[in-house]
Amino acid sequence: MKKIAVVGTGYVGLVTGTCFAETGNQVVCIDIDAKKVEDMKNGMVPIYEPELDTLFHRNVKANRLTFTTSLEEGIVDAEIIFLALPTPPGEDGSADLSYILGVAEQLGKIMKEYKVIVDKSTVPVGTAEKVNNAIAKNATTEFAVVSNPEFLREGFAVSDFLKPDRVVIGTSDERAKKIMEALYKPFVRQGNPIYFMDEKSAELTKYAANSFLATKITFMNEIANFCEIVGADVDKVRIGIGSDNRIGKRFLFPGIGYGGSCFPKDVQALVKSGKENQFEFEILDAVMRVNDKQKTILLPKILNYFRGNLEGKSITIWGLAFKPDTDDIREAPALYMIDALVKEGAKIIAYDPEAMNNVEKLIGDKIQYSTNEYEALGESDALLICTEWGIFRNPDFDKMKKLMKDQVIFDGRNLYDMDEMTNRGFYYSSIGRNLIH
Repeated sequence: MKKIAVVGTGYVGLVTGTCFAETGNQVVCIDIDAKKVEDMKNGMVPIYEPELDTLFHRNVKANRLTFTTSLEEGIVDAEIIFLALPTPPGEDGSADLSYILGVAEQLGKIMKEYKVIVDKSTVPVGTAEKVNNAIAKNATTEFAVVSNPEFLREGFAVSDFLKPDRVVIGTSDERAKKIMEALYKPFVRQGNPIYFMDEKSAELTKYAANSFLATKITFMNEIANFCEIVGADVDKVRIGIGSDNRIGKRFLFPGIGYGGSCFPKDVQALVKSGKENQFEFEILDAVMRVNDKQKTILLPKILNYFRGNLEGKSITIWGLAFKPDTDDIREAPALYMIDALVKEGAKIIAYDPEAMNNVEKLIGDKIQYSTNEYEALGESDALLICTEWGIFRNPDFDKMKKLMKDQVIFDGRNLYDMDEMTNRGFYYSSIGRNLIH
């Protein structure tokens, strides 16, 4: 059993703290937001993530997972301190390290004995050194700074944490290495590796992984767009190339671009880090440009169908989160489509199983919100699908036809079979496939 402090209770911090508590550790989560801390003490889970609420309540009940607003109180007994703080992009695209370095300075003032400070946030190369220096300015005891990037997929974060493909740990401190190895041993019992490396390599590993996946998605989106021009079927192309084990089947489904808290920010930060070191990531520059365009790739198709005039048209949107099984709307393609459609005069009625509250907080009554997917279709001129939630995959098409003013679907996630949509009489436009009408 280890005594652990997790500073920051956002998506990464809360999953990290809860999952470490689930394996018998004593975990204190620290956050400056007093209301959020009080809510968690009262059993409220501030984010939606499958399985998280079950583990959260179990470990709070067992008193293995506690919460405080006091950094000094939270770290006093902790052997390991995880920094899971936000690193938002600045105006120039660089990661803002002010939260991490601010806490690091405070830690130096209050630590009384050796502790391992772990960068869990996604941070640029060289951050461990900066954190080390910030702590050292005030420290009166020995300590070690470790880079331990997370590889959690939203919607699968709990299972990813409990059964990781790999654990990456960057440290040059032998004492810290042994502590971290013991901490993660329960999670790799099936033989998945723990990779030890230097701090800079660990930091770059996270950025490189996310940037590669973003590139793979974007490449497939470009192939899909070209398929439409030449009359090829992207589904067949995807199957054809995905069967090559050098390429693999994952991240080859075309759509309206990637979003979320990781890919956009991390690609941007790696490009900025390159520029700071006189290096141009030309591929990633192109990835960002293509993805920005892809988010509204369906707008010209919608305008073309309505002969360039969306004034007064009622458009239903299914899906607001950037991906299914999360309430995260950061950089969600749906938000870009909403902006574009509203500017054209369209009226938007939206439904999402989890993300509507977050969207309403962000844009208010700019659009209407519905209590279920079918209610949202009443008198709709067209349906736009932006997120591939499971409930949208096999809807009642007959009910949809009765509710909709016009049987028109623009599918940004290629959920439906083309032949089936033909037989059902829908006008169906998707990504990289022949138009059905």
